[in-house]
Amino acid sequence: MFLLEPVGLGRAENDVYLALLDAHRATVDELAARVGGSGPAVLATLARLSATGLVNRVGPAEYMAVSPEVSVAALVRRRKSDLARLQERIDDLARLRPRGPVDGGGCVELLDGDDAVLTGISRLQFAAKSEVLVVDAPPYLGGACSPNIAELAQLASGIRYRVVYAPEALATAEDADHMRRCAEAGEQARVLADGAMKMAIADRSMAILPCSYSHPDPSRRWLVRPSALLDAVVACFESQWARAVPISAPAAEVSDRDRELLALLSSGMKDRTIARAMGITDRTVGRRVTELMRLLGAETRFQAGVLAARRGWL
Repeated sequence: MFLLEPVGLGRAENDVYLALLDAHRATVDELAARVGGSGPAVLATLARLSATGLVNRVGPAEYMAVSPEVSVAALVRRRKSDLARLQERIDDLARLRPRGPVDGGGCVELLDGDDAVLTGISRLQFAAKSEVLVVDAPPYLGGACSPNIAELAQLASGIRYRVVYAPEALATAEDADHMRRCAEAGEQARVLADGAMKMAIADRSMAILPCSYSHPDPSRRWLVRPSALLDAVVACFESQWARAVPISAPAAEVSDRDRELLALLSSGMKDRTIARAMGITDRTVGRRVTELMRLLGAETRFQAGVLAARRGWL
């Protein structure tokens, strides 16, 4: 079968995606053995599939295919007439992976298990027609933050994103680099040092959040539909958005990196956390903060944040 040709994907992407659907979850080496390719070639193919929203990375070394009825439908909307042939064969793709039970009643649905959570998050993002609101904070599947590749595809199709980042979401240089890529693609990004409550909301009509904030389990989430509860979740997001520090367009007086450093500093992050997020050393952070304080005429870091905001640097 060569089902993905109408969406602009080649034979390699087609074979790896179908193999991953059949395996359900697999590592790069396992997929390479299935399709008869090399590990580096399969890894490059997985990167292209991730960019289209067809594949999710599960932890550092394992991948899972997004259910076809979710991911392919989003591609159909973006490709329109070019995907007419694929639309006729979506049922063929869907049969390659069994559907889990879905509770259609009530305003709340339990997403139980890694697969259910990943499918729910993909469904939420690709169901959005105008805006996605996200608080990127623990708990994370696999124990660590993973780049939201689907966001780049959705931004390219015109979906707006407002994202509040907790410090843990920017713990590595890779995480911060992905944030910068999303911001360059149109994401409105802010940083909140304390009290970030994880959630994702699509068009204010669907939300996903942990079952508990006091005892969070990354593999168990609530999917919330229109209700008073959903209204409260949206209000909670807006409260966090208002408290977070914006990372906006660059100011003429400072570089992009200085602006990013000041935003992270103003959010309350410590030098070590800032250094990890920016991929530099603690000493470099301390030295540049001292230089910026001198440039601003500030005596304290708090005052530096206030003065930077007044100058429009944040």
